[in-house]
Amino acid sequence: MTDRPAILIMQRHLAPLTAFLESQYVVYRFWEGPPVEAQDDIRALVVAGEFPLDKALIERLPNLVHIACFTAGYEQIDVDWCRARGLVVSHAPGVNHEDVADHALALILAARRQITAGDRQVRAGGWTSESKTITPSLKDQRVGVVGLGAIGEAVARRCEALRMRAAWWGPRAKDAAWPMAASLLDLARDSDILVVACRADDDNRGLISREVIDALGPDGLLVNVARGQLVNEEALVEALAAGRLGGAALDVFEPEPTDPARWADLPNVVLTPHTAGATTQAVQAMLMLLLQNLDAGLNGRPLATPVP
Repeated sequence: MTDRPAILIMQRHLAPLTAFLESQYVVYRFWEGPPVEAQDDIRALVVAGEFPLDKALIERLPNLVHIACFTAGYEQIDVDWCRARGLVVSHAPGVNHEDVADHALALILAARRQITAGDRQVRAGGWTSESKTITPSLKDQRVGVVGLGAIGEAVARRCEALRMRAAWWGPRAKDAAWPMAASLLDLARDSDILVVACRADDDNRGLISREVIDALGPDGLLVNVARGQLVNEEALVEALAAGRLGGAALDVFEPEPTDPARWADLPNVVLTPHTAGATTQAVQAMLMLLLQNLDAGLNGRPLATPVP
């Protein structure tokens, strides 16, 4: 065994964490090749929750004790499977939901007020004295929020501040300041804008189905700041191309990174590269929780933020 605990970072985009971890840990990076010679040393995996957990790899790590999820979401981690093998699982809740809600509002504004289209028009020399783009006001737009967790509530509050009317739907009723729709289809039919803000899991893959997209309709806008797997992307692209859906504003895709060719001929979309929750402050808070959880998990103390 090594003097310092050994940890394995699983996803390449988490590589910048190395600089903050290597003073306390021996850090291996999975994309550089599975550390076969060090597999007996590895005590923890550092993962992003939107990526499937490599169960076969875990079975080959006899001294693994901790799955440390850098993100708030952990939908691709089979928590029960991990616990059955004596592994503790941590994540980073409550650090970026306000930032994600800010981004959702930015996507709504960019799409409804055609801000990105206007930027392209000006840069391409398409703005003339005869041209004038007329866009809808946000006032009285009906916003349906799918999932009224921390992100969903923050989205609804922001929409109200901009004079929009919020409603919501989720799998369980709860006390809320906004009306709950009888079904997801009802929410889509009664909304001008549908914001996907719910947690993803194996049971709700493709939740935003062809039927839901068609219920939102040719004037509707679909906004997704949750997970790409929640939306039937094939049906979404078809509806956008056919004019059965007015527009989409997406921060998440399946798979990621998304293929730019998929969106090349769709002018009625606004796209960002999964950056809704990636603010400087949020990432710093996630890093602090990761360090706290690793220290606790590898020293037999209760985790700061265990997965419930």
